Amino acid sequence: MTILVMSLKIKGWRKIVKWVAWSLLAVLLIVFIVRVLVFENNYYGEKEGSERSGAVIQEDTDLDETEPTKDEIAEYKVAPDRPRYLTVEKLGVKNSRILPMNVNASGELDTPRNIFDVGWYVASGKPGQGGTLVIDGHNGGPHVHGVFKNLPDLAAGDIIRVERGDGAVFNYKVVENKTVPLADSDAYMSAASRSPEPGKESVTLISCTGEWSQAQGTYLSRQFTRAILID
Repeated sequence: MTILVMSLKIKGWRKIVKWVAWSLLAVLLIVFIVRVLVFENNYYGEKEGSERSGAVIQEDTDLDETEPTKDEIAEYKVAPDRPRYLTVEKLGVKNSRILPMNVNASGELDTPRNIFDVGWYVASGKPGQGGTLVIDGHNGGPHVHGVFKNLPDLAAGDIIRVERGDGAVFNYKVVENKTVPLADSDAYMSAASRSPEPGKESVTLISCTGEWSQAQGTYLSRQFTRAILID
């Protein structure tokens, strides 16, 4: 009888020990998950509104950061009436290829895959035809500065040069360079798509700028540089 009682007690203690062990494991797992969530929340909170680091951002992993060779640039051809090259000497941009772009499924203006190319909105004006060309480009990729990284540095009087497919060159003088909060950028597009001086041909350069939002996966401002044709 004594042996039976002792056996039952041992089994009871084993159950208790097993239950305690599983409970401790569960508690440790919960603590680990909570710590991960807290760390992640603090990390993204710190990144919000900060300058973008060199870390890879998922939405940008498909960008091409390879600078085109001189041969690749020289071999780039477009129709005679379309913009071919963009040059902005103050920014160190020389003969950047101008690729035709449309809007994406979200209604946003597309940008080239290569961060050294710029995109010309095909529904905007053409050089020499009196309208307004709308050209966009990247601030940068995950690791390298893009063609329009220093776009905010342009000032009134600086020259933007567009070469057409037939070799004709058009010079535009900057008259406005404006940083617009992301929330207001869509509304400003209507103005950016028109000439700052009615009756004069113009070009508008657009890029992301300002602080990086990790939560939104984009910069918090847009840069609009507007220039009018001078010759």
